[in-house]
Amino acid sequence: MIITINNDDGNTSFDVNNISDDTVKQEATVIVQKVGNLQVIIEALDFASRTHRANLEELLKDRDEAIVETERARNDKGQFVADDPETIEDESKVTKET
Repeated sequence: MIITINNDDGNTSFDVNNISDDTVKQEATVIVQKVGNLQVIIEALDFASRTHRANLEELLKDRDEAIVETERARNDKGQFVADDPETIEDESKVTKET
């Protein structure tokens, strides 16, 4: 099994089957399987997240009563607050005070 490692020095390909030390070969194979399993989980979570976001958008699209005016959020020093892309909520916006 050929594995390509990407780093700052470029790409290097390794054939795990050519490793002479059986212990190292077995450990490399196990790590490759774990990385593969994690990649499948990441893809599944990404799909689920996109699906839920689409469902939420569909659910809210006709809910005019829930629409609010927003403005940029500021911290205690008056600086703008950034959005955390890891969350569904937009922390950079707050409800506009009228």
